[in-house]
Amino acid sequence: MTFYIDTKKESSSQEIAFLLKKCIRHHQGFWDELVFLCIGSDRMTGDCLGPYVGQQLSSYKSPGIFVYGTLKDPVHAMNLGQRSSFIEVRHPHALVIAIDASLGQKKHLGYVTIGNGALYPGAGVRKELPPVGDIHITGIVNIGGMLEQFTLQTTRLSTVIDLADTITQGIRRIIPAQNIIPEENLIQTL
Repeated sequence: MTFYIDTKKESSSQEIAFLLKKCIRHHQGFWDELVFLCIGSDRMTGDCLGPYVGQQLSSYKSPGIFVYGTLKDPVHAMNLGQRSSFIEVRHPHALVIAIDASLGQKKHLGYVTIGNGALYPGAGVRKELPPVGDIHITGIVNIGGMLEQFTLQTTRLSTVIDLADTITQGIRRIIPAQNIIPEENLIQTL
């Protein structure tokens, strides 16, 4: 199930935190690390939501939590496969939360979606990329349907920043890891 959160509501970051925590707790299987895989390019306004969230999250250090994809080191279509393989090797028991921009219907512009299951990056612009993540978060930055590449290039930066800030605030509400990693999943790290 995918949840839609209207970021114009004052309580949207609390709602994101609540629903993300709910998705994390309902995830089946053992995991001992949390990886945020923030997807997008810093070269296109509408596609920089993921790297912008990653940039903000990377400034917070917490044991067992890792961030891939920032404005300085983005994860995008050209390196997604390589980065996904690296994460699988480096973090074999991680719960991966994939974050990306998306296009949607006019009524959902400015909404965030959260749900269990993989994210299909590039689907909005008709790119075939491998699905990633165990949980997905998207920010609907513009309206889809026609000329998707042009739509992403002409997306308002304020829309992207507002969505990214709200997503980051929601995530920050559930960090540090002790609040979200079930006790039976915690392992001692050196």
